[in-house]
Parts: sequence; C-alpha cells; structure tokens
Amino acid sequence: MQREQSLFEHLALDFVRVTELAAIAAARWIGKGDAHAADGAAVDAMRAAMSRIQCAGKIVIGEGAKDEAPELFVGEKVGNGKGVALDIAVDPLECTSSVAFGRTNALTVIAAAPKGMLYHAADSYMQKLAVPPAAKNKVDLDAPAKDTIRAVAHALGKDVPEITVAILDRDRHKQLIKDVRAADARVQLFTDGDVAMAIATCLAESPVDILMGTGGSAEAVLSASAMKTLGGGFFCRWRPKDEKHIARLRAAGVTKFDTLFSAETLAKGDEVTFTATGVLAGPLAEGVVFAADHVTTHSVVMSSREKLVRRIETRHAYPAYRTGRRQAGHMA
Repeated sequence: MQREQSLFEHLALDFVRVTELAAIAAARWIGKGDAHAADGAAVDAMRAAMSRIQCAGKIVIGEGAKDEAPELFVGEKVGNGKGVALDIAVDPLECTSSVAFGRTNALTVIAAAPKGMLYHAADSYMQKLAVPPAAKNKVDLDAPAKDTIRAVAHALGKDVPEITVAILDRDRHKQLIKDVRAADARVQLFTDGDVAMAIATCLAESPVDILMGTGGSAEAVLSASAMKTLGGGFFCRWRPKDEKHIARLRAAGVTKFDTLFSAETLAKGDEVTFTATGVLAGPLAEGVVFAADHVTTHSVVMSSREKLVRRIETRHAYPAYRTGRRQAGHMA
C-alpha cells in the first residue's frame, strides 16, 4: 500500500511540470484579446508535456463543443503508455476570457485517478453547490438559497450577513442573486472560474463561504477532485441549457437528469490527485510572473489519500522554460 501511495504522489508532482508549462504558455497571451490563441497555447504545451509522464492515461474530461476550443479530446491517450492506467480530467486553461482581457482567477488544471474512478461527464451544464467541511452534511442542493445560507452560517458560527456566496456573473443567475441578497448574505460575483471558487469555500484565508449556481460539467469533476482532499461538500445535478445539450447527454448515456452527484461520486476512491498552476492570480494560486532572466509559477497539488495539500513556487530559468525542462525551482 505504501508503494501505491508513493506512486500516486509522484504522479501528482509530475503533473505540476505539465500545468506549469501550460500556464507559462497561456500567460504570454494575457490581455491580448485572443482567448482562442491563449487556450491553444495552453493545450499545445500541456499535450507535449503530458507525453513525457510515465503512465497510461486517458482523457475522460477535456475541452469540447461548449467553448468551441482547441481540445485535449475525450478518449485521447496521454502519457508514455507505461505504468499505471489513469483517468485524467484536464482544463488546459480555466478562464480563457480572463486571460484574454487581463482579469483574474485563471488556472491550468489536471485531476487524475485510477482507471474507472473519475466520472465521464458529457460536456454540458450542472447546478452546483459547494460548502466548507463544517457544512458538508448540513445542506441540500434543492433547498432555497436562504435555507442553505442559514445552515452554513450556523455550521461556521457566523451571522448570516457575514456569509459570502460566490456566483458566476451570468443572466441565468439573476433570480439567485436576488434570493441571496434577500437572505441578507453577501454576493461575490465572478466572471469565470468556478473551479477555484468552489475550492475557495474550503480555504481558511478565503472570504468565500458558499458557491451556488450553474456551470460547466467538466469543471464539476475537477472541483470534486480537489474537494475530496479538502473535505468540503460539493453537490451537483445536470442542467442542460437546451435541446442540443439534452441530445448530447443522451448520446453519452445520460438518461436521468435528476441524479444527485457529490464529490465522492464524481471522484471515487482514495487515490485522487488535483494539480493546478495559476496563470492570473485568484483564490487558489498566484499568477505567472515574468522577470528579466526567469519566470515564476505558483501551483497547488492535492492528494486525497493522506489529505495532503502542497503549495509549490517554481523559478524557471529562461533556457529551461524555452526548452520545456525545469532546471531551477524550490518548494514552499
């Protein structure tokens, strides 16, 4: 068992090299107004770096039609084909628009687990609820917003006006925003990046207490992979936005749209890893910083078996960055 534990921790740290290089590639497009180019750069860097990882990986969550993005496509084989068989979920660039317009909260993300352990989510939308560990067993995805807010406030020992609910800034959430404000809680709107915001509910230094709203299904599996380690509550249910999405889900074998998912059903078992590198600063990681002779990246690595969370700051000498080999770095 100890050997297996070391193997998965080793793989999680190997994935840092992948997310670092993808983040650096994407960061070169910050503020240039071209989300497609930023995403494409991250995908190309991630695919090239993944080919050097010793595993027999298969992409089960990738980019797709929802964003009409350059893909690491579902079913694609990654790694060198040797070693452990893995399910891999990726978002080469979470928050492409944030990078294009120089906003915040952009990440490159990989989650992995043994074959068969990650949910193969078709590309659509899900209603989501994320809460801290203390409130995990106190909430219900179907409850009114005011009841959820009160339950979380009680679990955290806070007054309701001190609770902050993160909500993706979309027209579909207008009523939800009104309901949260009517409950006397605070609203934090964000433009993109519900993976980081879901995880933020479990970070002591974060002001976010709850994530509510509807977002991408790929992001749900990635969020669940981190919540497994952090112990928070993450719950979701399919909410396809139109007939095209319904047809896509049915083609993928989804026949029941009312099934309730949790972090434990989206990311099963004790060997789930989550790795992310910041492109632009957000609640999970600082962004990429270019200096005269090096570039600095900030990453987080989580491993569910031992509930380990590592924060890694790496200083890449420019020759290393340009050839894709990390020559200088340190961990914190």
